[in-house]
Amino acid sequence: MVWLIVIFAGLLEIVWAVGLRYTDGFTRLWPSVGTLLVMGVSFFLLSLAMRTLPTGTVYAVWVGIPRIISILLIVLGIIGLKLSS
Repeated sequence: MVWLIVIFAGLLEIVWAVGLRYTDGFTRLWPSVGTLLVMGVSFFLLSLAMRTLPTGTVYAVWVGIPRIISILLIVLGIIGLKLSS
């Protein structure tokens, strides 16, 4: 269960990182509110996971999720190119 919390927190980290772009320096109200809300939930879930798992492990997984997703997208793209030719 704790690992699911870490993974979900990492996915929310991607959402708020992308959301920062739409806030336009926190000058747009609703994108800013949404980004701050998702950011708060992500940090809250991160803190819940740190009650059980070591901080270094939780943080590495939380931050590493965007990299893993990027690598998966590259691999899927290569597979798609191989299948289409």
